[in-house]
Amino acid sequence: MGRKKRPVWKHFQIINNDNSSSPHVKCKYCSKEFKRAIPERMQNHLDKKKCQELNNTVSQSRQQNNTLTIDNRLSEEEQKSLEFLLSKASSSSFKSLNRELSGIHHLGYCYQHGIETKKNEIRAFELYKEAADKGDIDSIYQLGYCYQHGIGTEIDNIKAFELYKAAANKEHIISIYNLGKCYENGIGIEKNYNEAFKSYEKAVEKGHIISIYNLGQCYENGIGTEEDKTKAFELYKGASDKGHLDSLYQLGECYFYGIGTEEDEIKAFGLYKEAAEKGHLDSVYELGCCYKNGIGAVKNEIKAFKSFEKAAEEGHLESIYELGYCCKNGIGTEKNEVEAFELFEKAAERDHLDSIHELGCCYRFGIGTENDEIKAFKLFEKAAEEDHLNSIHELGCCYRFGIGTEKSDIKAFKLFEKAAEEDHLESIYQLGFCYHFGIGTEKDEIKTFELFDKAAEEDHLDSIYQLGFCYHFGIGTEKNEIKAFELFEKAAERGHLNSIFEIGKFYQYGIGTEKNEIRAFESYKKAADKGHTIARTFLTLFFSHFMQEN
Repeated sequence: MGRKKRPVWKHFQIINNDNSSSPHVKCKYCSKEFKRAIPERMQNHLDKKKCQELNNTVSQSRQQNNTLTIDNRLSEEEQKSLEFLLSKASSSSFKSLNRELSGIHHLGYCYQHGIETKKNEIRAFELYKEAADKGDIDSIYQLGYCYQHGIGTEIDNIKAFELYKAAANKEHIISIYNLGKCYENGIGIEKNYNEAFKSYEKAVEKGHIISIYNLGQCYENGIGTEEDKTKAFELYKGASDKGHLDSLYQLGECYFYGIGTEEDEIKAFGLYKEAAEKGHLDSVYELGCCYKNGIGAVKNEIKAFKSFEKAAEEGHLESIYELGYCCKNGIGTEKNEVEAFELFEKAAERDHLDSIHELGCCYRFGIGTENDEIKAFKLFEKAAEEDHLNSIHELGCCYRFGIGTEKSDIKAFKLFEKAAEEDHLESIYQLGFCYHFGIGTEKDEIKTFELFDKAAEEDHLDSIYQLGFCYHFGIGTEKNEIKAFELFEKAAERGHLNSIFEIGKFYQYGIGTEKNEIRAFESYKKAADKGHTIARTFLTLFFSHFMQEN
């Protein structure tokens, strides 16, 4: 490589006193540290007498921030020299057993992550085990981590738990936290929420920030302790003040939903924005939702789209779905059904239920792809098996109308009934229809009325119309033409075509209101202009009758 050969290593000492993730060296003359100890760089440092210059001109604090970093592309000679340095890190040249074990641990870390050497997880595992067997607490923890995640060995959650417990008993703070995670999630041990809570509490006492967040989760959801949302809020705030991003996000959630504090959408928005600017993906997504719906900020669909796009690029599942929804409906961007289909497909491959449902709708109605009712049916069926309400409803429609499957009124009724029990409005409406016409069940006018009434109370437009129909003809209730008129009028004001037509009849014949032929004509014309064929016929007859009388 054309560089002068000099005994580089004797000018440096191996150190690991700054909690770095790998062993590194310090120049004996000026204390300049090389965290990536490449011989060529160290040689140049000596050749150019930079050590003397630094010693004369740079303060110690400045030197420590002047760490050299280069890439991992080493020559064969550099690789051999580096391996020599790494081997020294675990040799008996250290003055104490603790430094020897720490060196072995750091060497394992270098092999695990490929830091200045070829990645070798098996070798990393062996080194962790060597140091752990000699009592190195960090290596005991790291060995547990290897067993939990299958690094250099087969996954063994029981051994992972035992090692975390052993290190936790020696007050190793991350192991105390991991022990809590094991108890909470049943990793290598039966779930024990009380022990999980105790572990997080102990780690918090030692200043472990992530455990503050987890303890907040325990108090918020009553995990291993009594539910106390105020304490949860305080813990999230404490951790967020220490820079913990998940806690900052969760604090936004607290303000949004009123968890342990009063609802405050403006504060929630501000916290989502702060966390989003620091790269927290859930917060980027929530920021998009705020902009989309005008929550805590002025509604801005373009900013909503950009937020979803940013998070989607990082693989955020909900954002991929929302981005597809924006493309499908032209929210904050031009309508692009092909791109919407592709995004729903991408999220559906990761088992996102809303996306599986939307993909089914794309195949059913030919949105961004060719119409394929069989694929639509299978997708609705897949999501329905996971209790996705919209898909249960759509599956019921498939069975009722024979879309992608054989028609089955009984199956349709059962599916509408299942979704209606969870207050799915469209299914409540369809169930009312089933009882009215005896589709998949016996006719029951009282249930018909009750179901339309229930959905109408939630402003379901078709149900408001059908409820008016029930009052008009006395279906499942006493006949009441005034109520019928009021319901048709309510639905007509929201553009319901059949209701606009019915209002015309009520005005023409004075049903439930005073007779008013001008308003009747206006209603017929409005409905006819919107394509209501019967209204066109009534309009023609009404006009002929008017001409005859005049």
